[in-house]
Amino acid sequence: MKFTDGYWRKRDGFAVLHPAQLHDTESDGATLTAYATAKKVRDRSDTLDAPVITIRCEAPAPDVIRVTIGHFLGGVANGPNFALNREEHPVTVTEHELTSGRLTARFRPGDEWGLDFVADGRRLTGSGWKGMGIVDGADGAHYVHEQLDLGVGEAVYGLGERFGPFVKNGQSIDIWNEDGGTSSEQAYKNVPFYLTNGGYGVLVDHPGRVSFEVASEMVSRTQFSVAGQTLSYLVIYGPTPADVLRRYTALTGRPALPPAWSFGLWLTTSFTTPYDEETVNRFIDGMASRDLPLSVFHFDTFWMREFHWCDFEWDPRIFPDPPGMLKRLSDRGLRTCLWINPYIAQRSAMFAEGRANGYLVTRANGDVWQWDRWQAGMGLVDFTNPAARDWYAGKLRNLVEMGVDAFKSDFGERIPTDVVWHDGSDPERMHNYYTQLYNQTVFDVLREARGEGEAVLFARSATVGGQQFPVHWGGDNSATYESMAESLRGGLSLMSSGFGFWSHDIGGFEGRPDPAVFKRWIAFGLLSSHSRLHGNQEYKVPWLYDEESVEVLRKFTHLKYALMPYLYGAARQAHEDGLPVMRPMVVGFPGDPAVTHLDRQYLLGGDLLVAPVLSESGVVSFYVPAGRWTHYLTGEVVEGPGWVTETHGFDSVPLLVRPGAVLPIGNRTDRPDYDYRDGITLRVYEPADGTTTVPVGDSTFTVTRDGTATRVERDGAALPWRVEIVGGASADLPAGEAVWVAG
Repeated sequence: MKFTDGYWRKRDGFAVLHPAQLHDTESDGATLTAYATAKKVRDRSDTLDAPVITIRCEAPAPDVIRVTIGHFLGGVANGPNFALNREEHPVTVTEHELTSGRLTARFRPGDEWGLDFVADGRRLTGSGWKGMGIVDGADGAHYVHEQLDLGVGEAVYGLGERFGPFVKNGQSIDIWNEDGGTSSEQAYKNVPFYLTNGGYGVLVDHPGRVSFEVASEMVSRTQFSVAGQTLSYLVIYGPTPADVLRRYTALTGRPALPPAWSFGLWLTTSFTTPYDEETVNRFIDGMASRDLPLSVFHFDTFWMREFHWCDFEWDPRIFPDPPGMLKRLSDRGLRTCLWINPYIAQRSAMFAEGRANGYLVTRANGDVWQWDRWQAGMGLVDFTNPAARDWYAGKLRNLVEMGVDAFKSDFGERIPTDVVWHDGSDPERMHNYYTQLYNQTVFDVLREARGEGEAVLFARSATVGGQQFPVHWGGDNSATYESMAESLRGGLSLMSSGFGFWSHDIGGFEGRPDPAVFKRWIAFGLLSSHSRLHGNQEYKVPWLYDEESVEVLRKFTHLKYALMPYLYGAARQAHEDGLPVMRPMVVGFPGDPAVTHLDRQYLLGGDLLVAPVLSESGVVSFYVPAGRWTHYLTGEVVEGPGWVTETHGFDSVPLLVRPGAVLPIGNRTDRPDYDYRDGITLRVYEPADGTTTVPVGDSTFTVTRDGTATRVERDGAALPWRVEIVGGASADLPAGEAVWVAG
């Protein structure tokens, strides 16, 4: 939202107060509150008719400082609010400074107003002349804005899953969840958090609409604004993007660890395609006979009767024996997933039940809020009502007891604001926050029934903290190379916003992909944290495209399963440390200016570089950071830093191993969940002197390089294993031994 008309003037209809001078401060030893006047105070007469802006600083965690800007402070504080974790730690407060860890907020004394954020001897950012603003609109609306400086060459990332340019500089972005597909400026997962390559991140602590002007209204500043009389934000010091993500996820919640089976290949019924148990079995048999090992089969919307979504009742015309069918699928080693959403169609038996018990969102006059979009006469579950949450969760528990393993928790974006919530929540703040209550309710059902580490969603909408309930997928993309690229940009943007796991519809949701698009997308899909074949009006089984699609899918599915010891290690890091499995290059190489804008390649874990092929010709250009990188599929060495252009067949993709990496490779390609320790191979690439530890399950491998030889030791289960120095020697080891390997 823009308030200015160029650099000097305000837009018509807006009057804005800015801090002009620091008047005084006060502290209780843990916080620092500054009082700034909106005009210069020279004598006592200047204190009359002089608005005062209150700026309060506190430190909820080390290297994190919260700033709350307020004008009139007598308003009612309605929820909901983001759940942020606090960490007790020493805080130092002086007259003009508050210090948390290495980060200091410093108010400028004297006539020149300013608030600077300083760490490790340098200024990170700050709010200067006309940075803070208290805005009154001619229509009676009120807003507060803040502007934080951007340095030369400073790039901004994050703000949720956004499908436009990866670097957000120059963009106007509203944090407002919408069902807008992957080809618009709208987003399913809006997160009012950004990080920069300048050493810090910023979380705006407001669950409703937050308007960002990122180097747009003021080209050397990031502006954010909210409606009302107060604005609260947190500055998070790094100094690296990875450090910022660690601290941000410590504040907002780390991702749960998904089960290993969820990393396997998912196949769905697709959306509007006709299907029954015979169709399902035909697809599963076809995959098995072609050595395409499935992990999960997903039933999309029409497992329920049309016009009844959601009643959580199988359509008896199509599925006469759901418990028996689920058991038959389980006996084949498959997990099952069901599509759900939080909307209750008027024909659903749950509508009358929900209306009678007050479980559905209402309008101010007490009527149930309804409309005909998506489902005729649908209402909306009021998750602010504990009884409604239990009611909804109870329906899901019945399905889990029947044998369902996961839920695709779709939608959650179309949340009205002309409603009344059970707990009195502010409708504007609830619009984005609704998805948090929805996904948490569903995730908790699975976690309680299946146990810690066995719950997984396939969720579309999210807000701050949504990363705690993985997995999220990118929504409705299209069957084109352009949509493949925009999906990747969305994923990288989401990974820059604290999310650890992400997926997308292989081959595109809308339209029938050309076989070339489908085959190129397979490699990208299987080299993502989670991999799903799904469409709208098209089945996504590979033999419907061509036989080469079958071969490509087999190759990359087997590859992913062999990489599972490595990938699950990256998953544990996301769970324990907050670093995403799929990482933007700027997270892995923050000191390399060449990676600032890279949005067509990424790191898979810390040691694999992936550059999806986005053309039928197979020509792909990608950047290789410094060092001797090795093509995983061919063993060819590429020397960085620099750009590389290659041509790849459909059965190939740039997949490079970082120099010095030790990759744990599994000995199975038929499933993603197995004992990774048994028969594991450690591949050592371009070893350098020093020691590296590689945890695999309850075993730990220690790799020590000394001159021209490498010593590898194992601590843990007594199982056979193997060591390979890529391009050098190798050795097969019985249980429990250590070995020196030349090369």
